[in-house]
Amino acid sequence: MRALVVENDDRVARALTRTLRAAGYEVFRAADIRTAGERIAEREFTVALVDLMLDDGDGVEVIRVLRDHPGTAVIAVTALGAEVERVRGLRAGADDYLVKPFGVGELLARIEAVTRRLRAVRAVPAARGVIAVGQLELDLDRSEARLRQAPLTLSRKEFQILLLLAHSMGNVVTREHLLDQVWQSSYAGGSRTLHTHMASLRTKLGESVTISTVRGVGYRLEAPGDPVPPEPADPGF
Repeated sequence: MRALVVENDDRVARALTRTLRAAGYEVFRAADIRTAGERIAEREFTVALVDLMLDDGDGVEVIRVLRDHPGTAVIAVTALGAEVERVRGLRAGADDYLVKPFGVGELLARIEAVTRRLRAVRAVPAARGVIAVGQLELDLDRSEARLRQAPLTLSRKEFQILLLLAHSMGNVVTREHLLDQVWQSSYAGGSRTLHTHMASLRTKLGESVTISTVRGVGYRLEAPGDPVPPEPADPGF
């Protein structure tokens, strides 16, 4: 297993390297965008931890390069806790994010969750065909999306979420089901991660397709003009 650490802070990079080596990874470090590009061109990685604030530019550039390496789990790392920063990394193609400071346990849990999901996806034969929801099309053969016939850039997680919602078009998909199927984990903070992905998806979809929140239950995908079923009755507990 190989891990790429893209981090300009030497102290943080050393700590991450020690942790990942202790977990059995062969670790490669890059302190800037140029070196990260060279590392990615030289070999494939199991996981990449990419700081969004690098000395020579934006770590989002590295995440975009990693889009062409679907076997690599990408985790964006930032010192900023604002949702806009998390969404920025997810939009670029990151599978998950970490906000500094974070503990060793959370780091390893996030890595385990995203790499387990990628292993599961590779082990299952790919679905085929195109699912259409209003002006949105999901091409299952290519894992690509189109909105009003134009390419729609989605991260792997965003595509998987949309696919699950599209398969249950008009019906509620629970938060627990989305977390289980997309992340295969119920780690602490999972709901916050899901909320961030939903915010990103809603921005990208605009008014063409709606992701409705069903309070206390989950989410429902709707195309304009679709009848909206009533929300489930409150069970009272």
